[in-house]
Amino acid sequence: MSVSDTPVRRGFGEVDTWIFDLDNTLYPPSCRLFELIDQRMAMFIANMFGIDGLSARALQKDYYRRYGTSLRGLMKVDGVDPHEFMDFVHDVSHERLVPNPALIEAIGALPGKRYVLTNGSRGHAERCAASLGLGDLFHDIFDVAQADFVPKPEQSTYDRFVSHLGVEPQRAAMFEDLARNLAVPHALGMTTVLVVPADGDVEERAMHADDSVQGAHVDHVTDDLAGFLSGVLSARSRTN
Repeated sequence: MSVSDTPVRRGFGEVDTWIFDLDNTLYPPSCRLFELIDQRMAMFIANMFGIDGLSARALQKDYYRRYGTSLRGLMKVDGVDPHEFMDFVHDVSHERLVPNPALIEAIGALPGKRYVLTNGSRGHAERCAASLGLGDLFHDIFDVAQADFVPKPEQSTYDRFVSHLGVEPQRAAMFEDLARNLAVPHALGMTTVLVVPADGDVEERAMHADDSVQGAHVDHVTDDLAGFLSGVLSARSRTN
């Protein structure tokens, strides 16, 4: 690749809309909260079909790979009520979530609008944000129900999000723990940031290879969201 062909990473100078995924992004995988949710997904499937845990787990992951989320597969193939599923799998304790003062300060200082865009439910996002000390810092939460239960990375989910909240993609930044979920935001014009586990952290998110592929649609990568945001804020203050 020649120098002229090298993709130019997008920056944050004009960003006034900050969009965050929830699970394993606003809290680290080491909290192991998503592990509890994952276990309850398999339990729901086991109870529904009367099968053992290993078979339920295999079906859960097969649906994830084929449909983007296990729920989407259960809806399309088995006619599952999504609200019943969400209520069950998100019925977990949040005591594992610990507020990060540096992250609270950094997100609170971001200029403009701050949103959560999640494949989970609004109730789950609200409880997590409150447990993390972030409950008052987001202007809105856009959950999978508002996307008609079509999950990221589907184009229609981002289109609904942008339309509903009046977001200008060229002035937005998206933070995600799954690289494949950044492809459409980047194509829309957003600055994209992949949030990866810190060294020694628990790796829960990778279900298949596409989860971690870092192509031209990933502008930045960090294993320290609080530190990364603080750096962005410092850079903006120097140029303003």
